[in-house]
Amino acid sequence: MVLGPVRKFSLTEIYRTVKSFQQTQISFHSKTFNQSQAVALKPETLSLGASFSQSHHLFDEIPQRILSDNNHLLFEYSRNNLNVDALNLFVRNHSLGFSFDGSSLSCILKVCGCLFDQYVGRQVHCRCIKSGFVEDVSVGTSLADLYMKTSNVVDGEKIFNEMPEKNVVSWTSLLSGYSRNGLVDQAIETFFHMQAEGIKPNPLTFATVLGALADDGAVKKGIQVHCMVIKNGFEATTFVSNSLINMYSKSGMVRDARAVFDSTENRDAVSWNGMIAGFVSNGLDMEALQVFYQMRLAGVKLTQMIFGTILKLCATLKELGFARQLHSRVVKDGFDSDLTTRTALMVVYSKSSGMDDALRLFYTMRGVWNVVSWTAMISGYLQNGGVEQAVNLFCQMRREGVRPNHFTYSTALTAHPTASLFQIHAQVIKTNYEKSPSVGTALLDAYIKIGHTSEAAKVFVLIEEKDIVAWSAMLGGYAQLGDTEGAVKVFLQLAKDGVRPNEFTFCSVVNACANPIAAVEQGKQFHASSIKSGYNNALCVSSALVTMYAKRGNIVSANEIFKRQRERDLVSWNSMISGYAQHGYGKKALQVFEEMRFRKMEMDGVTFIGVISACTHAGLVVEGERYFNMMVKDHFINPTMEHYSCMVDLYSRAGMLGKAMDLINTMPFPAGATIWRTLLAACRVHLNVDLGKLAAENLISLQPLDSAAYVLLSNVYAAAGNWKERAKVRKLMDERKVKKEAGYSWIEVKNKTYSFLAGDHSHPLSDQIYLKLEELGIRLKDAGYLPDTNYVLHDVEEEHKEAILSQHSERLAIAFGLIATHSGTPIQIVKNLRVCGDCHTVIKLISLIEVREIIVRDSNRFHHFKGGLCSCGDYW
Repeated sequence: MVLGPVRKFSLTEIYRTVKSFQQTQISFHSKTFNQSQAVALKPETLSLGASFSQSHHLFDEIPQRILSDNNHLLFEYSRNNLNVDALNLFVRNHSLGFSFDGSSLSCILKVCGCLFDQYVGRQVHCRCIKSGFVEDVSVGTSLADLYMKTSNVVDGEKIFNEMPEKNVVSWTSLLSGYSRNGLVDQAIETFFHMQAEGIKPNPLTFATVLGALADDGAVKKGIQVHCMVIKNGFEATTFVSNSLINMYSKSGMVRDARAVFDSTENRDAVSWNGMIAGFVSNGLDMEALQVFYQMRLAGVKLTQMIFGTILKLCATLKELGFARQLHSRVVKDGFDSDLTTRTALMVVYSKSSGMDDALRLFYTMRGVWNVVSWTAMISGYLQNGGVEQAVNLFCQMRREGVRPNHFTYSTALTAHPTASLFQIHAQVIKTNYEKSPSVGTALLDAYIKIGHTSEAAKVFVLIEEKDIVAWSAMLGGYAQLGDTEGAVKVFLQLAKDGVRPNEFTFCSVVNACANPIAAVEQGKQFHASSIKSGYNNALCVSSALVTMYAKRGNIVSANEIFKRQRERDLVSWNSMISGYAQHGYGKKALQVFEEMRFRKMEMDGVTFIGVISACTHAGLVVEGERYFNMMVKDHFINPTMEHYSCMVDLYSRAGMLGKAMDLINTMPFPAGATIWRTLLAACRVHLNVDLGKLAAENLISLQPLDSAAYVLLSNVYAAAGNWKERAKVRKLMDERKVKKEAGYSWIEVKNKTYSFLAGDHSHPLSDQIYLKLEELGIRLKDAGYLPDTNYVLHDVEEEHKEAILSQHSERLAIAFGLIATHSGTPIQIVKNLRVCGDCHTVIKLISLIEVREIIVRDSNRFHHFKGGLCSCGDYW
């Protein structure tokens, strides 16, 4: 077609023409892809505007437009990301009856995909069917891409499968769609399928599949694809190299990412940002800074994305000065108006303890505040100890009409108890966030912290699509509260639901098994499970195992795990020291401590509690004093009530009651119940009635309903033979309705736990147990045993006292263990009260005459009886 001379239109004529276009109602009816009713394509729904580019005005002046001219302008709009203008042009041309070809329709379908507008896209799809272009390869590809971009994977697949001809662009579009919708397996499968069909991947194909592999962490397949990239000669293509850098970085293979980066000749801003982000995400902050410095020397222009990455790095390093320099650069480069960048700066200031800077920046954003900026400020105050300010901001945010999101609620819940947990929970329910994994997890964690396990369990049940964090939080809650049964049930349910436990899950369930009332075998079973899952060497799991075995009486296994640890944290060292101390191996505990000192390891107050306790149980008074002074003078750790309690115990056990009292009088704070209870117990052993009375009076004033004070004081009087005063104490207990705690002993046999009281006859094998005790009594006397009736604190006949001693709960439990287990099997007992001196002597002899190791965990420590000796060295 030959064009005639171009006629110049007046502005009035152009205005009238545009006006008439805007008023035209355009509708065409055609069968849609899903055979549903026809829809109307209307200009007003597409936001037709009168503001077109200069080229469009010139184009309007051509009296007769040809197809190539239409397409040329349409393509220009699309290439310049003027998608709305492109759509407007298409509608206008359609209303004027201009024809379209496959290129026109393919272009406008791409535009719909960019706008994520499936509604208009379906109408264009109808037009493609009507005009017979649906089988065109470019149209089919654009259609499949449109549906994939609008999350309609089923229709996208259907379009692709029905295409009579497919090229590399078609396959890449499908692969990209799968990746975009999180269907990584399908994306990878498509990549290999297209090659089986004889289609050679192009650079975009490789970049897309590498992105999918990065998200899936499938680095082994990624390495194979890297080989294919080299084989096809695309390693020099910048965006392919960028995808390789991203994949290796996300897989933790930073050296490989750096090798690709170094070999990339034409690096762009994405290359630099990818390398910096790779170092940041892998915790290599200094390396990230070095690359950033090299980038600045190379003169690469900073982009918004690079600022986002480097600000994240700055937040990690908590460098306030660096943050301010970056802020200046952000302003200079014109990115200060970007809301995302401003929020990132606020986060940097918050994490760098610059809350005043963060608040000033926040108030400059007034009018454009969104939920992200509010949440960043709330989180910042919480991180810097400003709980009250955080709560006030949360309330102000609600007043401003900004609706919290899941992260806001998760953050605000950490402000409890300043913020009412129940009020926030009500808002969570009202805004339908209770089923969110992050919010639900934060809620149940808040309830667990106040001991409301039942409420936490209700929240847990409501969480949809529970992730491993939610499972671990619930399990950890039960472990924290000592509910071993609840923790084990959650772990078993987790496995039943097909959720793979991680190292934190194992850490929590192992900690739950450290509870004295937990079955001994449970901890061993979870240890075996952790080995099977490959998490036994994870630091938190191995440290938990050390603690668990130490607390459950198996100090040998605890030490074996401790020795095998590739790295040790403070928990490991402290657990080993306190474990040895509790088991009576004071010198071994001090050896571990000295190894810590040799390695210049960090120490805390818990470390010294274990060390001083080791000295206490081993009777090492001088050493205990030296370590206490070392803690204060060399490590600048201020002694707590617990440290003073350990020192009082150290002096009291050694009979140095005067020195213990001097220490109590010089303490910087009033003595607590534990200190007075420790001193009172020592007064009973060393028969100091006057000091015992003073200790009891102080203990009763602090805990008037605690039976320990009355019982210990009455025992002091009884040991001194002052039965009259003992009777007065017992009468006072009755008047105040204070009940003495009964002494129980537990033993586990064949995964079942049995409990015994003194003089207990409730066990089904009671007759056999007492027969065994009689037999032991004869053999004990033959071995030279003489009952120490001073430990029977009742005013009864001597013969009756011997009978009372012989029926203590731990002796019943041991007798049952001897008849219920095979010869040579170790026996382990748990007792809620302290083992009396006479029972201690008896158990030593039983271990000798029965050739058994007997482990007793009383309220104070572990005793390992073997061959007539005890690990405590009689410092029981």
